[in-house]
Amino acid sequence: MHAGDVVPGLDGSGGGDGGVDAAGHGGEDAEGALGLSHSPTRVRGGGNRVAGTGVLGSMGSENRKKRGVGRRAVLLGGGAAVVGTAVLAREELARAWWRLPWMEKPRVDGELDYRAAAWTAAHQANSRRADRPDDYRIDRVVIHVVQGSYATALKVFKNPLHEAATHYVVGKDGRVAQMVRELDVAYHAGNRDMNERSIGIEHEGFVDRPQDFTKAMYEASARLTADICRRHGIPVDREHIIEHAEVEGTDHTDPGPHWDWDRYMELVRRERSRLPA
Repeated sequence: MHAGDVVPGLDGSGGGDGGVDAAGHGGEDAEGALGLSHSPTRVRGGGNRVAGTGVLGSMGSENRKKRGVGRRAVLLGGGAAVVGTAVLAREELARAWWRLPWMEKPRVDGELDYRAAAWTAAHQANSRRADRPDDYRIDRVVIHVVQGSYATALKVFKNPLHEAATHYVVGKDGRVAQMVRELDVAYHAGNRDMNERSIGIEHEGFVDRPQDFTKAMYEASARLTADICRRHGIPVDREHIIEHAEVEGTDHTDPGPHWDWDRYMELVRRERSRLPA
């Protein structure tokens, strides 16, 4: 979340407890799914090429030869584009095989990926159904701070208009809620690639209040992260366990300067060493 992004009244308190910023963590639309360029430079360049073609059309044979090379280059480029499109289509089909009615993995409502958590579902509009890690490899854990209470996080992630949710929420008292299955892509990072490859963990509190980051919270979160790393083969290091502020393209600042990364990583390593390989 952004530092200071508080939405009064989301938790029913009229603003005393605050809430999650209205922009949320970033849903699929915010991830730039199409990747189209709207650069004015590219548009103008296209116009210049069209005008240039008209001028070249009045020149002699040498320029016609050059145009012939250009056409071959275009054809070759077009062929490469077709091949590239075919590769992308094949990758998408490989990821989507499980969507066929007879191939989808069986699911149980309220099933937990982390046994110490309590299940409370986020609204389905705040995540995307998937079949990870079969379709997308999971190799990152993203740490968030909610800018509000535990109850606020649960409430806004159940709101379909919020368009964001994390897989887990950790409270100051050590409670852990799971809101999205690890199989699925939660909209939490504001970056499509990172959403598809990561698990998001939200933490109760405010980035500018170090007292919110309690011993119970650090320890509960570390046990959760260690278990995620064990099950998905994620290395326990700062390249793979990251803060929201480190996600490419984000303007968020959480978990902020008061999150004790040295303490947290030591706890995660300790908890990981206690788990089977």
